[in-house]
Amino acid sequence: MHEAREVVVLRYGHRPGRDDRMTTHVGLTARALGADRVIFPDNAGQSAETVRDITTRFGGPFDVELHEDQNAIVRRWDGVVVHLTMYGERVQDVEADVREAVGIDAAGEGGSEPRDLLVVVGGEKVPWALYERADYNVGVTNQPHSEVAGLAVFLDRLFEGAELERDWADAD
Repeated sequence: MHEAREVVVLRYGHRPGRDDRMTTHVGLTARALGADRVIFPDNAGQSAETVRDITTRFGGPFDVELHEDQNAIVRRWDGVVVHLTMYGERVQDVEADVREAVGIDAAGEGGSEPRDLLVVVGGEKVPWALYERADYNVGVTNQPHSEVAGLAVFLDRLFEGAELERDWADAD
């Protein structure tokens, strides 16, 4: 969706049998609300196939990857890292700072120098090192909620609704 920057959602952790539906919904939400790709743990192959199938039928572009070492992705990320957590700064307090950090100004358009964005969505308890590595630990609310809901609210706030006007290539 973004010509000069990439917005990537990393699903951190996946418990087969327990998280299958939630992991799939993280990928579908990332796709529908403006991310360019999603990275799932390597044990979430069924979720990856479902999101690829949806992209084939409903249009793209959108990429899905499986990766064994999620810690390495976060460590090596050359851009901005946002970790979605109930224990973070309020989204409404940092959304403008995040947009500026990745070069998005009003209505999702390019602003300052573009930088790639990694949005980390935990599926299980994440290590403290992730909190420390993140440029922003962001909480959509301090109340219990679904990681899918948190991702949806964050992406909509990031793009200020512009993602809802997206055109999908090659949709059936």
